[in-house]
Amino acid sequence: MTKEACQKLVIDIISDIAPDEDLTAVKPDVRLRDQLQLDSMDFLDIVMELRKRHGIEVPEADYVQLASLDSCAAYLTPKFLSKA
Repeated sequence: MTKEACQKLVIDIISDIAPDEDLTAVKPDVRLRDQLQLDSMDFLDIVMELRKRHGIEVPEADYVQLASLDSCAAYLTPKFLSKA
């Protein structure tokens, strides 16, 4: 999975969780919570959707790795590759 595909996957999950958010101008290097109206429950929903849709477990200690689209891609891409 490419970095861009991984970022799109995260954006798709966010669009389902927060359908009113405008995700067209999300900057990949800026914290998602600084750009969007996501609270801690929304973040947990993202983690749960990663597990449910893709079988990827994100331990609580790694939540900080999911702060921005870039960091999500850096963290998740190897996990997708190891599943292939």
